Amino acid sequence: MDKTIACISTNNIGTSAINIVRVSGPEAIEIVSKIFSNPKFKTAPTHTIHYGFIKEEEKIIDEVLVMLMRAPKTYTLEDMVEINCHGGYQTTNKILELLLKNGAELAEPGEFTKWAFLNGRISMMEAESVADLIEAKTESQSKVALNGLTGKTTELIESLREKMSTLLANIEVNIDYPEYTDEYIVTKENITPVLTEIKNTLTEIIEESKNGLLIKNGIQIAIVGKPNVGKSSLLNALLEEEKAIVTDIEGTTRDIVEGSIIHKGIVLNFFDTAGIREAENIVEQIGVEKSKKMIEEKDMTILVVNNNEKLSEEEKKLLKEMESKEAIIFQNKIDLETKIEKINTTHPIIYGSTKTKEGIEKLKDKVIEIFGLKDMANKDLTYLSNARQISLAKLAKESIEHTIEENKKEIPIDMLAIDIQSAWENLGKMIGKYYEEELIDAIFSKFCLGK
Repeated sequence: MDKTIACISTNNIGTSAINIVRVSGPEAIEIVSKIFSNPKFKTAPTHTIHYGFIKEEEKIIDEVLVMLMRAPKTYTLEDMVEINCHGGYQTTNKILELLLKNGAELAEPGEFTKWAFLNGRISMMEAESVADLIEAKTESQSKVALNGLTGKTTELIESLREKMSTLLANIEVNIDYPEYTDEYIVTKENITPVLTEIKNTLTEIIEESKNGLLIKNGIQIAIVGKPNVGKSSLLNALLEEEKAIVTDIEGTTRDIVEGSIIHKGIVLNFFDTAGIREAENIVEQIGVEKSKKMIEEKDMTILVVNNNEKLSEEEKKLLKEMESKEAIIFQNKIDLETKIEKINTTHPIIYGSTKTKEGIEKLKDKVIEIFGLKDMANKDLTYLSNARQISLAKLAKESIEHTIEENKKEIPIDMLAIDIQSAWENLGKMIGKYYEEELIDAIFSKFCLGK
């Protein structure tokens, strides 16, 4: 961490009007001063902007504005310099080349944020939120990321760890210094309410975080049904483009066709599947198996049925298999004569036509409604937003639940401390109080260059 790193922070080099070259580390100011023409820059106060030229010896490379930020009031808590140059590809890369030539090292993806974490400026959850904010495509995704970035969720996890550490400290005192009767005595009775409160909070966080993942990754929706009911036509209508091939020939869709839209701030990812039926063709059989697998894997299923014909045995079987899953029935072709019988299901039915586009908006609205994601802009989004965080929260919850169960038995108080300690450590891993070098490298390698 004693090295000085440099990188181009602008994403579209060559097409931007202005590019930013970022430098951070103990030698950042010294290195930039070697190629910057303004003599006042090196001794100037922090958070000031300076005009001048980047030079290679006497040759002018570019006219620039250079922002100087001295430690510790910077993103990384180290000295930082940002060179604002013109957006040309050759010019920007030449400036980076000069910085590397004068002692800087090329930053790895996410290395600036990695230093911010390792220097203690941000928690692991806040660091991961930086990446989420960069990748956000909707207002809801941005709000979830910003919530993590402000440290709101980190503060909640810290408060749980503080309750656990207080319990652990009191247990330790009671064991090591039983003669101090004026200290708080931990008993099976008074430990239960605290553990229950911690468990309930973790349960709430984990449950709410399902919405966080749906907002971040989008809702994964499989479109299924027998051949020629209008699955591909429905996909095209939902996407408002001719994404899937539509013909009257059964079995046209052999593989998964997918597409995404943003509806009311939520990403909806649709997967058009092969028609489910008894197929003799080996290729079509593989497609049918993929379709059935989609029902199991995706967040929700839209079963498309034909208003103009009776339900087949395959459709009745599908309805039964989907009863315990999130699903919507889309009764297509209502512009034709109704021949289908009344469908016996607990799932909502949307009546529509891919030809006239009737029911398409209602279908999209119903997806949002089922997952409780309406009016997301007005909600307080305190969520965990990735599988790593949720997994650790679940492990912590399991440890606390085990402690509560063991507390009902004739187990010594000091034995309960083992599970409490485990929960405390897992929550610490969530926010980066404990970490392994390989994990850190894996997390920050997913960041873009210059961040």
